[in-house]
Amino acid sequence: MSAYIHPSAIVDAGAQIGEETRIWHWVHVCAGARIGRGCSLGQNVFVANQVVIGDNVKIQNNVSIYDGVEIGDDVFCGPSMVFTNVYNPRSAVGRKDEYRPTVVRKGATLGANCTIVCGTVIGEYAFVAAGAVINRDVKPHALMAGVPARQIGWMSRFGERLDLPLAGNATATCPHTSDIYELVDGECLCRTH
Repeated sequence: MSAYIHPSAIVDAGAQIGEETRIWHWVHVCAGARIGRGCSLGQNVFVANQVVIGDNVKIQNNVSIYDGVEIGDDVFCGPSMVFTNVYNPRSAVGRKDEYRPTVVRKGATLGANCTIVCGTVIGEYAFVAAGAVINRDVKPHALMAGVPARQIGWMSRFGERLDLPLAGNATATCPHTSDIYELVDGECLCRTH
């Protein structure tokens, strides 16, 4: 099945759109964008030229994805969350040569109204709470909240909070999948059963 593009959407010639991707009302996808299979772009989404979006990505309403952002497979971008690409913007100072790349790894969740400051990497299956401001790299499976965000816990691939300390060595089991998570020297690793 080919992609579905709503009649009100603008997809510039040259944009690559994967099969079964759905592009909804008032979306604009620029010519250089690459969007994978099975994605959903909600109302009023903007995707710039130098953007790569993986497979099965859900982008909710009112999200702008600017040049330099790379989104891995299975990522969720909540309503009105924000990406940036210049660290110190000024209207009167051109800084297009100063874009800082942002990478969101597989399975991460970016909550509604959160802000991802450019130049950061969001680890696999990390969970950024609604309204949080990320201004530094996020570890895989980390649960981040606040302004600026700090780590307050760990999350399973299923999206459940794990009973693990923030540091040290420990194990926990996801109650929904029975996957075992091991905390080793402050890094959370999934050991499927």
